Amino acid sequence: MTTSPRIVSLIPSATEIVDYLGLADALVGRSHECDSPISVQALPVCTEPKFDPVGSSRDIHDRVTMLLQSALSVYRVKTEVLEALSPTHILTQAQCEVCAVNLADVEVAIATLTTMQPRVISLQPLTLRDVWEDVERVAAALGVTADLAPLQQRVNDCATETQVIPTGDRPTVVCIEWAEPLMAAGNWVPELVELAGGRSRLAQVGKHSPWLTWEALLDADPDILVIMPCGFDLARTRQDAEALSQHPQWRTLTAVKTGRVYLTDGNQYFNRPGPRLVDSLEMLAEIIHPAQFQFDYEGKGWCRFSG
Repeated sequence: MTTSPRIVSLIPSATEIVDYLGLADALVGRSHECDSPISVQALPVCTEPKFDPVGSSRDIHDRVTMLLQSALSVYRVKTEVLEALSPTHILTQAQCEVCAVNLADVEVAIATLTTMQPRVISLQPLTLRDVWEDVERVAAALGVTADLAPLQQRVNDCATETQVIPTGDRPTVVCIEWAEPLMAAGNWVPELVELAGGRSRLAQVGKHSPWLTWEALLDADPDILVIMPCGFDLARTRQDAEALSQHPQWRTLTAVKTGRVYLTDGNQYFNRPGPRLVDSLEMLAEIIHPAQFQFDYEGKGWCRFSG
């Protein structure tokens, strides 16, 4: 007899992958950051940050840096909760020790469990293809089939529209993943920019997000600036944008002078390497080529910044 899976997801993107696969009812626990679908918010929380997540971007960065320099993990796995939940599968990640509980943290936690040895599935996507492969890998581990065709069709629809746009009509785009210190959005984000008809600057497809200097941003002088801080919603992103706008050379940027600075809900979309990266692509298409694309995300997933 096949045992029904009891899944604990320790990263929001994995939770959304499980939901996409039709297995949301099999989730028994979540991370402190997992909030979609809404039903998971009633599940026991299995992780917590070891730092105060409230404050400016600089404050948060400094607290996390101090933890890492002390050779401590940034998050705690609640082993007592895992023990009580008796999961058969735990989904985690090995990509970023700052963004969420990582594989090493989970392995240490599991070593202390006495009643079970759950299967750990660790995700580490760097590109859109990696994300789709992760969906298929999670599906295989959980004994279901992943139908990626609807997602891939939406990606193809965007790409088909934008691939005929001449290079000269493709604006340069810089996406900001952290405000202080400055960080560009890497990994899959430059790929989404290119698919949406832009020319990505200051970050490379499949490479981790790089720290930036203001001089580098000024030299790139993008046509479009998209602000998508990791873990922040639109309201919190606006605070970071207002802080950025106080820089003495902010108003020299072409994107600022032409009114093409945009805020996004990076937490719900761009920072989550799961099914909603397709929504993120469509948002970028709306932002970069508004005359060609209207998906109705404005005011929900993104908005214009006039500061």
